[in-house]
Amino acid sequence: MSTTRFPLRPAKNTLLRSWTGPLTDKLVRVPGEFGLGQIPASTRPDSTVASVCGFCSTGCSLNIHLKNGEAINLSPEKNYPVNLGMACPKGWEALTPLSAPDRATTPLIRDSSGNLAPTDWQTAMSLFAEKFTSIRDTHGPGALAWLGTGQIATEELAFLGSLGKFGIGIAHGDGNTRQCMATAVAAYKQSFGFDAPPYTYADFEESDVLVFVGANPCIAHPIMWQRVMRNQRSPEIIVIDPRTTETASAATQHFAIQPKSDLVFFYAIARQLIEDGLLDKNFIESHTNDYAEFATFVADYTLARAADASGIPAERILALARLIGSGKRVSFWWTMGVNQSHEGTRLAQSLINLALMTGNIGKPGTGANSITGQCNAMGSRLFSNTTGLLGGRDFTNPTHRTEVATILGIEESRIPETNCHPYHRIIEGIESGEIKGLWVVATNPAHSWIHQGKFRDIIAKLECLVVQDMYHTTETAQAAHILLPSAGWGEKDGTFINSERRFGRFRKVRRAPGQALADFHIFQLASHAFGCAEMFEKWSSPEAVFKILRELSRGRPCDITGIEGYDHLDEAGGIQWPFPETADKPLATERRLFTDGKFHHPDGRARFIFSAPTPLPEPTCAEFPLTLLTGRGTSAQWHTQTRTGKSDVLRKLHPASLHAEINAEDASRLGILPNDKIEISSRRATITATAHVTNTIAPGQIFLPMHDPATNRLTFPVFDPHSHQPGYKACAVNIRVAGTCRPSPSRRHPVPSE
Repeated sequence: MSTTRFPLRPAKNTLLRSWTGPLTDKLVRVPGEFGLGQIPASTRPDSTVASVCGFCSTGCSLNIHLKNGEAINLSPEKNYPVNLGMACPKGWEALTPLSAPDRATTPLIRDSSGNLAPTDWQTAMSLFAEKFTSIRDTHGPGALAWLGTGQIATEELAFLGSLGKFGIGIAHGDGNTRQCMATAVAAYKQSFGFDAPPYTYADFEESDVLVFVGANPCIAHPIMWQRVMRNQRSPEIIVIDPRTTETASAATQHFAIQPKSDLVFFYAIARQLIEDGLLDKNFIESHTNDYAEFATFVADYTLARAADASGIPAERILALARLIGSGKRVSFWWTMGVNQSHEGTRLAQSLINLALMTGNIGKPGTGANSITGQCNAMGSRLFSNTTGLLGGRDFTNPTHRTEVATILGIEESRIPETNCHPYHRIIEGIESGEIKGLWVVATNPAHSWIHQGKFRDIIAKLECLVVQDMYHTTETAQAAHILLPSAGWGEKDGTFINSERRFGRFRKVRRAPGQALADFHIFQLASHAFGCAEMFEKWSSPEAVFKILRELSRGRPCDITGIEGYDHLDEAGGIQWPFPETADKPLATERRLFTDGKFHHPDGRARFIFSAPTPLPEPTCAEFPLTLLTGRGTSAQWHTQTRTGKSDVLRKLHPASLHAEINAEDASRLGILPNDKIEISSRRATITATAHVTNTIAPGQIFLPMHDPATNRLTFPVFDPHSHQPGYKACAVNIRVAGTCRPSPSRRHPVPSE
């Protein structure tokens, strides 16, 4: 991309040239749209409205109770097909973070003394445009990037991605869904031909055998776990996880495998299924490719080899293989324990392969099913316009570029012909000096990014860091040159897409505080500031953008042209994609994919994909003899706790300080007692935690919740070569009682090759 493709320039101090009068006057004149406006007139002062929750990917619907036109309380919606009247602790407390005292309520600019000082929108947006335009014109579009999120509306994600690439001319953009879902995306695209989670939540209730791998839904997705508990088929619940999680404790069988031995484990199960003839040969022959090559490949993965790698006796692995091949309804479920791995894509595909070879896909109670993390990770995957073109298209495909340009009415030359950097290469670009301007929207990478200490040093090199967030206190916001205050869930309108592909609507039920604006309207202001507002004239409201997304989906696997609008979503209890306008109606409330055995590759067949396991990138050694595992702490914690940390109720449901789970055998050997203060060291840092001595963790391992800011000071920066997702789940550490002597950890840490 050349700089001449983006000739538009903002006129100085004319942020909204088409508006007259003070900016805040114009905001108030648009009721229900901007943060300073009113609650929509359709919302009666004392009533109840339904809104999809803004925390996790389950997509529960909550009844929000209003008094004098503003939300005061909520309860779960009884008839919504996702949660069926249930809510988790986070859902009950969803309104609380909106009233936090550290809300960002006015734009802030870092002044000459280095402090963030209040300013107005006009000044902040003009400075934003001036800085980014200068960087782009001097160094090219490749010197700019943004990092987005799976926490904002689908309509906002599409607006950000289109504004960034087609309007402003930002070469690189990615989202924090790279940290949680990129592996599933890559696995599905390669195996099925499209990012297409095949299941519906009814499959939790219709399986005979549920296999959870690296997933702890009791804690991470408690409403999904309640759907499992509704299963009337007396199912076998299998958990494959190094740690005895809450889900493992409730399962009928727990396979406590050694960390990152999963790939050998599942290849051995595939080999055993072939040896015993426990296959759906008709499905394999009619609907898949590359099975013969796969069968030859797994011939070397014996039960003995799997037992040696995993620590699970061969006879238990044999029994599991025969259960999977028994002809019962088997569903495979995974989340971050698979995705956040140096070989996560192949690990996810090892589960997909098991489903394909046994015909456990496209039928009730089956599937190779990735459970999503954030509330709108699926919206980010399909419509964020980051490393994939709108609607699940490809930037490198000229037909796809033409389709998008025609639908949006823009010059095709504005659409990049190459893919942009994924998240970690954006960070590497900042470190090398290639990227000089970064826009961070609704995410907190200074807390969440792997090897956190190095990340904070890297972003200090930026010429301009713009952070758009609800709070001015996040670690990333505190490093900003410009802070743009945004509205949160409950203060704006839009849609989310949940794990089972269901579009659900959320509503504005409160005014955003001070001058905070919905992300959608910040993007509108940015389009004026950067002189490209004409390109987005039709992007006048979230629902207007939803209708644009319908057209962008036409003819795609995610076709939603049959959804008439927001009211249709309300009436239907959310709608799963695909829902083309040509579909016979009414469609079922719960629908799974591939019921006809047709996949999204040109030949309609799924593919067996595989490769040899690779060694753990940072194995234990004499100096660092323990493996650190990370994961969800409690159902009351969410990601970096930017929101859940605001709730007194939720804070009471998890430890007040960082606790490390340590096996009793290791604790005894190291002289560690329960509740001792301990130091945990990796090659990158040393942190302090409180010892929780327990047998839920195996000897030689230690567990830390991911929510504490200290945890990612330790993690090792390794990335899956296919998905570019970080491998948060295993690195080498040592521990000691705080204050005792030990040699300082080495500062050497090799960067893994990709």
